[in-house]
Amino acid sequence: EEGAPGRRGERERSEEGPAERGPGAAFHMFVLMEDLLDKLKLLSYEEEALWRHNMRPLSRHYFALPTNPGEQFFMFCTLAAWLMTKAGRPFEQPQEYDDPNAVISNVLSELRSF
Repeated sequence: EEGAPGRRGERERSEEGPAERGPGAAFHMFVLMEDLLDKLKLLSYEEEALWRHNMRPLSRHYFALPTNPGEQFFMFCTLAAWLMTKAGRPFEQPQEYDDPNAVISNVLSELRSF
């Protein structure tokens, strides 16, 4: 709506790049990843999720930098399946060579049913 107060400013901020939002905005994703890693460690993800699948622990910036999209996607799906199972909803662990569209569709479908 054109005349709604506050709407224009919100739209402008969402279209701004990192430079327009301030000097720290470019590093926000790194802070989010560190927070995510701290939370996963509190849930013992290394022992419960990674050890079971013979995977290495995540680095502090694993998902913040696009280094190996296929590996990162599989790690994301593995963690998502583990977190859903930990929350009491059995979810089948995706395999590394499953169709990514089908895997993400299953993850989103399960999350919507929460």
